[in-house]
Amino acid sequence: MKDEQLRKLLVIEDEPSVAKQLQWGLGDKYEITVAADAEQVSRALVTSKFPVVTLDLGLPPFPNNPTVGLRILEEGLIPPSTKIIVITGNAEEETAVRAVRLGVTDFCPKPVDLEDLEVLINRAFRMHEIEAASERYPASNASYTFYGMLGTSPVMRKLFTKISRAAANDFPVLILGETGTGKEMIAQTVHLLSQRREKPFVVVNCGAIPEQLLESELFGHEKGAFTGAYSSRKGKFEDANGGTIFLDEIGELPLAMQVKLLRTLQEGTVERIGGRKPIPLSFRIIAATNADLKQAVAGGLFRQDLYYRLNVIPLTAPPLRDREDDVITLTSHFIEQERKALRLGRLTLSPAALAAIKAHPWPGNVRELKNAVRRALATVNGTAIQPEDLGLSGPEMGDKETPGIDSLAETKRRAEAEAVRQALALSGNNISQAARLLSVSRPTLHDLLKKYKITL
Repeated sequence: MKDEQLRKLLVIEDEPSVAKQLQWGLGDKYEITVAADAEQVSRALVTSKFPVVTLDLGLPPFPNNPTVGLRILEEGLIPPSTKIIVITGNAEEETAVRAVRLGVTDFCPKPVDLEDLEVLINRAFRMHEIEAASERYPASNASYTFYGMLGTSPVMRKLFTKISRAAANDFPVLILGETGTGKEMIAQTVHLLSQRREKPFVVVNCGAIPEQLLESELFGHEKGAFTGAYSSRKGKFEDANGGTIFLDEIGELPLAMQVKLLRTLQEGTVERIGGRKPIPLSFRIIAATNADLKQAVAGGLFRQDLYYRLNVIPLTAPPLRDREDDVITLTSHFIEQERKALRLGRLTLSPAALAAIKAHPWPGNVRELKNAVRRALATVNGTAIQPEDLGLSGPEMGDKETPGIDSLAETKRRAEAEAVRQALALSGNNISQAARLLSVSRPTLHDLLKKYKITL
């Protein structure tokens, strides 16, 4: 072991007994440097690079509170790429949440169990290696994936780093982003990278379940709890026991269900409808929404205490318009995926199609792009995909005659038809959801479909 180059570990610890314990128990596995205060931390970080740091938040001159440790995190003394494991006897949730938001990846309680700490340290080194490999990977390589998530753009690389950090602990995650940006895939990736990966990943779409069935769906019911309850039934939270529950469209959750969800999160138990005893569970919650929850809180539509309970680790799924480097990569990936499924020959994107794809704003994001590719493969004539195959207009050529200005009525007609098509793409052709997106009734939407000869 002495002949191998040991990985560098910085131990920020002011208690000599704990520092000696770590050196004695881990010294043959890592090259350990000990720093007992903020000044020694600064010197150590100037002279060497450490992929992983253990940090005692209670440092001099205030060893009994986390002031100095949190200040080290806030001032950015530790590089963003470094994985930080907090070793502390201060287990207050508010401190832990603040530390996570400042970049901490994991926690180890005092007194320290060396075996548990070694597991956390090795995981932190592995995370650092994955992210370092990601940074070294050529941005031009179109095949780069992060656990199934495709992307080489800077905004996606930042997201991958945040996902890794979120996966390293068990705090609630709130994923924000427009429809079609891949929020469920982000949630799945957090789960797959977490310690709960071998346990269930249960998905609940809060906006797709009728309100009168939602409580039973989430929390279960006992036999005879209501008319038609002929047997006891577990809810989704019980299905997710030991694993992760993903609540999509959390902003659609009725206020009455928000109260019960908050109690479940606070107590770690569920109570079935008609049940008399709380059922203890272990789960991680990840929620997602395309709504502005802050605005919903201000309008009294979403509980502020539940919002704070969920928004411990916020992740944002970027819209496709902010991923310029990824649009063509994703298009090529979807073409290959669908082509193989349909057993088609090789297909290419024409120069006009490439230009149209880059010019289109993609309001429906990745979902709209994937649907456009499916449409193209169903209509393409030949081996080169054209803009019209994707449902896009090609860029105007410079030698063409300048077109006249459309009338106001024609402009309105086109905009209305396009709005209907986009709402259908965003909702996956769900009439109720599309009507809600357009703020019209279902009968009105059916009239618009007939008017513009749009088929589902």
